[in-house]
Amino acid sequence: MKPDIMRILADWNVWWEKKEVPGNLLGRQRKKSEELIDLLELKEIKIVTGVRRSGKSTLLYQVIEHLLKSGIVAENILLINFEDAALAHYSPEEIYESYLSELNPAFDNFVFIDEVQRKKDWEMWVRKKYDLKHIKNFFVTGSSASLLKKEYSTLLTGRNLSVEVFPLSFTEFLLFSGIQVNNTEIISTQTRSKVLFSLKKYLEWGGFPEVFFVDDNYKRRLLNQYFDDIIYKDIVDRYGTNPGKTKELAVYLLTNIANLFSMRKTRNALGFGLETISEYIAYMTEAYLLYAVPIYSPSLKVQSVNPKKIYCIDTGLRNAVSFKFSEDRGRLAENAVFVELKRRKKEVFYWKSDAGEVDFIVKDGLQPEEAIQVCWNLEEERTRKREVKALYSAMEIFNLDSGIVITEDMEDIEEADGKKIFFVPLWKWFLNF
Repeated sequence: MKPDIMRILADWNVWWEKKEVPGNLLGRQRKKSEELIDLLELKEIKIVTGVRRSGKSTLLYQVIEHLLKSGIVAENILLINFEDAALAHYSPEEIYESYLSELNPAFDNFVFIDEVQRKKDWEMWVRKKYDLKHIKNFFVTGSSASLLKKEYSTLLTGRNLSVEVFPLSFTEFLLFSGIQVNNTEIISTQTRSKVLFSLKKYLEWGGFPEVFFVDDNYKRRLLNQYFDDIIYKDIVDRYGTNPGKTKELAVYLLTNIANLFSMRKTRNALGFGLETISEYIAYMTEAYLLYAVPIYSPSLKVQSVNPKKIYCIDTGLRNAVSFKFSEDRGRLAENAVFVELKRRKKEVFYWKSDAGEVDFIVKDGLQPEEAIQVCWNLEEERTRKREVKALYSAMEIFNLDSGIVITEDMEDIEEADGKKIFFVPLWKWFLNF
């Protein structure tokens, strides 16, 4: 058994032989890798979560490369990837014991476990090793938000730090494209044109790192593969849902992003039971495929009885599935703004009153701190008045001095009754946020 385990591990831990991480595994540097490297100073277990293919594994490789360059002996770094079916038959203890007996590393080693949610009871083993101080640093990745609520919270309370990884932000997308904007007010026409072209690409293809690098002819195929992997590996396999219904519901929801979602309307459209719809949406949320955003209210009951708005983790993923793009530019922009707010760890709601709907109410602590509308085209005066009326109403109710309307390219300031509304192009909002 042990030779089998070590043979499998050797394929993943190529630095044991080469004393470095191969360049093709390292990808491009992102700020998240700096954040994870800084966390090496802390003994707590590092929990790295996020949607499949968002770059979690690449970040682990970047941390490992940093350790090697810092003088850590290659044999003291162990990566276990539970996506590998060949490792599925072995427990973490069997794998670790084989590693210890064959390589005889010191106990101040570094253990990285990738896609940990695929191994039952992993958290009990991690906690034991942590409490016994057998391992200097633990990094654990997973593609399920439920891990944070269930396994981690019960057994690892006070022992872990969590880091959430998203697909590329627009700023990262520009940097990957070789475009850097230091000041949005001092920008040449040429650079501005490049930024606007990149924004169109960003809304169309999203921010998955590997999708960025493949030719446009293959992007949709790759995104469809990501979608299928999330549906079948992270939802159907994990929760035992009906494959056909899971995919059909997901396509329906992603096609209707940025709209109010009605359980009964969905039941009528698809013929699924309300309980099935509710359960499946919860699983999709846990797999980071989508978010269901409630209305703002201090009352949980009010939140629960009102419809929610659906957003997808990535606009490219949504476009690949729904085959829509140009006619949905406004909703894609709204979706991208929502994901950026979540990336910045904001608590986000929508708001609706007699004056109209406000896309985002951003809460800080107990009180709303910001009201944001996303309106791609404000050429019609009627549209502008509708958006502004709802925003002023929300600003009055929540005692806010200012609000934001995010647009395609309009920039302006409007003031009434001592309150200001800033009209900001989407690209500027992304870069100045």
